Amino acid sequence: MLELIKRITHVDASEIHDNLVLPYELRIRGRLRATTETNLDVGLFLDRGPVLRDGDLLEAKSGEIIRIRAAEERVVTARVETGLPLARLCYHLGNRHVTLAIGEDEQGAFVRFPPDHVLEGLAERLGATVVHHTATFDPEPGAYNQAGQGHSHGHSHGHSHADSHEHLHGKSHDHTHAAGHTHAHGHKHTH
Repeated sequence: MLELIKRITHVDASEIHDNLVLPYELRIRGRLRATTETNLDVGLFLDRGPVLRDGDLLEAKSGEIIRIRAAEERVVTARVETGLPLARLCYHLGNRHVTLAIGEDEQGAFVRFPPDHVLEGLAERLGATVVHHTATFDPEPGAYNQAGQGHSHGHSHGHSHADSHEHLHGKSHDHTHAAGHTHAHGHKHTH
């Protein structure tokens, strides 16, 4: 088994040993066993971090270079008029904290997401035409994960922080914040 251990940025095309075709749900993982296009067994041993994108390059412990390819998978593509209608569609779908691919092709701008009847209904209520088909799915990395900054998990987390605040008026308040670990903090506030 070829052990893929390092993300690299540039190589000459002649140096690419093979392609590893993966759907989005597997490109978010740092540890994985898979088979390349030429039936070579590979294992991913990568740091947790950015989602593997179509065209990304990985180097094996033994020096071989493997290129990542986004697999064709079942998706929904929603199309709506550009400008405010497209912005509104992106806003409302994004407000659901789902992974979205936003792009443009010969038919115009689109928003793409995994099949989900609730999201499809929302898109249609906002005036979009919704089409089920297969295509590559390479969603937006998020504003905080651009240009290799930060890290991306490719999925949402349910985290909670229990903050207990003691106020001078004698009442204690617990606050829950969206974010997978729990913290208890005692804060005193003067009102």
